[in-house]
Amino acid sequence: MKTLRLCFSPCPNDTFIFHGLVSGRVPLPGFALEPLLADVEVLNGLAAEGRADICKVSVAAAAGLLDHWLLLRAGGALGRGVGPLLVAREPRTIQSLDRVRVAIPGARTTGNLLFGLVCKEAGIAAQRVELVFDQVLPAVARGQVDAGVVIHEGRFVYESMGLHCLADLGEWWESRRNLPLPLGLIAVRRDLGLDTARAVNRAIRASLESARDEAPGLWDYVRAHAQEMDQSVIERHIATFVTHFSLDVGAEGEEAVAALLAEARPGVLPEPLFLPLDQA
Repeated sequence: MKTLRLCFSPCPNDTFIFHGLVSGRVPLPGFALEPLLADVEVLNGLAAEGRADICKVSVAAAAGLLDHWLLLRAGGALGRGVGPLLVAREPRTIQSLDRVRVAIPGARTTGNLLFGLVCKEAGIAAQRVELVFDQVLPAVARGQVDAGVVIHEGRFVYESMGLHCLADLGEWWESRRNLPLPLGLIAVRRDLGLDTARAVNRAIRASLESARDEAPGLWDYVRAHAQEMDQSVIERHIATFVTHFSLDVGAEGEEAVAALLAEARPGVLPEPLFLPLDQA
């Protein structure tokens, strides 16, 4: 039996979606799974280095992976009201961030791509400081950086740390594109073939459906990996980032992904980007 390395983040939306697969409640016939949970920027690196078979990747990072990776239709984080936030200790303008230190959760993250687009529009050049995503808020709160791009659970707890939102980068994207924001997607190595990609996509859908039925052990698994342990924050996180696009990206989701990829990788993109709908 072939073993596939399945890599995703410890964030509640991912553990919620993948619990069924990891627990064995949802089978992937013909394959064993080797799960690895890691920070989103680490995941981007694993995919770039070919050290995964199935991997959650930032859409911004996917731009550089598409020659060797196929995007799956299920399991992604897309939607409206899901964007990264730009936060600081005090209210200030975007223009005031010119040449100051701004923490980002990784160079290849969608949050960093969006921040770059906002800076370009504002005509500024911030000094970006790469941190692991869960260190961004503490660094801003301690004054180690002037502002920070917050992803994942951070959007639900920054106010409790006395911080202020300078911009919702998702709202910025939606207002200019009239499209949902694609944050991250599940990708599978193209050399595994379409049959394997199809089987994985169906298994991820089944795993998500299992989670929505509150499979035994689900919440213990999600809590065990969450950065923020408060149950209400975990539930808000899942409600925000697990959307109807997580079951299938759909036509609107595909359009949104193509639009964001074009910002990260101008020019012709490999085809197909996604597992074809008729094979999903």
